[in-house]
Amino acid sequence: MTSLLGGLTPQNFLTRHWHKTPLLARAAIPGFLGFLTPAEIKKLATRADVQSRLVIRIGTRFELRHGPFRPIDFKSLPDRDWTVLVQELNHWIPEGADLLNQFNFAPHARLDDLMVSYAVPGGGVGPHFDSYDVFLLQGFGERRWSIAKTRDLELIPNSDLKILKRFKSQSTWDLDAGDMLYLPPQYAHDGVALSECFTYSIGFRAPTHQEWVDNFLDYLRDSLVVKGRYADPDLALQSHPAELSDQLLGQIRNILQSVRWNDADILSCVGRTLSEPKNHIFFERPEKPLTKARFMAKAYEKGLRLNPRSRLLFRGNSLFINGEEILFKGGARRILIQLANNSQLSAGCDLTAAADVLYAWYLEGWLD
Repeated sequence: MTSLLGGLTPQNFLTRHWHKTPLLARAAIPGFLGFLTPAEIKKLATRADVQSRLVIRIGTRFELRHGPFRPIDFKSLPDRDWTVLVQELNHWIPEGADLLNQFNFAPHARLDDLMVSYAVPGGGVGPHFDSYDVFLLQGFGERRWSIAKTRDLELIPNSDLKILKRFKSQSTWDLDAGDMLYLPPQYAHDGVALSECFTYSIGFRAPTHQEWVDNFLDYLRDSLVVKGRYADPDLALQSHPAELSDQLLGQIRNILQSVRWNDADILSCVGRTLSEPKNHIFFERPEKPLTKARFMAKAYEKGLRLNPRSRLLFRGNSLFINGEEILFKGGARRILIQLANNSQLSAGCDLTAAADVLYAWYLEGWLD
């Protein structure tokens, strides 16, 4: 772990750098070349269920295209100045999910996904900033990163990409295979491929305050039941029939002030929100599901693993998986916490106490 973080322990990294200052870690993962070939990432980008983008630099201008692409789309590209990006690589190959597990020093609730970009010389997406923490791990090839701490975050208008209008580099590094650069939010940066290369980006979620307010209001709307109906048996004659009366406004005020929430509501909203899969994610139920007895025997023999698309969080006796909340306790609690923390359960574990829950999740496609 200290190699991953440039010689720092996770605690030292969180104290000194997380959300504060960049960190360059040479040989963060020695010998790391990545998981894909150029042909494999292009093939992923042709799939309709994969989120992909193509960015082409034309002089000082950047052109953005969205996938899915056709194989011929890549054959017509020049030798320089383009990059293809694929989101959520951890959903498509097990090595991607394993890589994310190396960043378990940060809470799972903050982790978003693993993005991979493949670029030919000169390729990049232009100078920009992210609103979240990101680790940029270099795979095969070499990329030059220029960064700047600036308050000038004005973007080029009328552009599909969020490219900074003005960018002046303050530090520049060339990253080789296995090197990694950590950047806190809103650090301007520009990565340009010096050779054919891959970069793996580990990103973290950072919802805006407005998003949290919207999520909580949605939760209240779905969970609250307010009984009664507006009534005015003592209706008084108004001199202006179009005027909103004190009586009407007062009654509505009393209704709205009856809306109450507590810490349990906040926990439920946060857990459901942070475990909710993105809108484009779907789970496939097993076509020929095992019986419960056979499933448990297989789980004991081979172990279990969360489907890479599943998100599993907990607090106290509340467990949240893929936007749903359940209460658990006893022996099941220990097993499910282990699954939440490690994303898997080893072969030979006694899973009897959690058999009902695990089998139900298997039928939903949430477990492998």
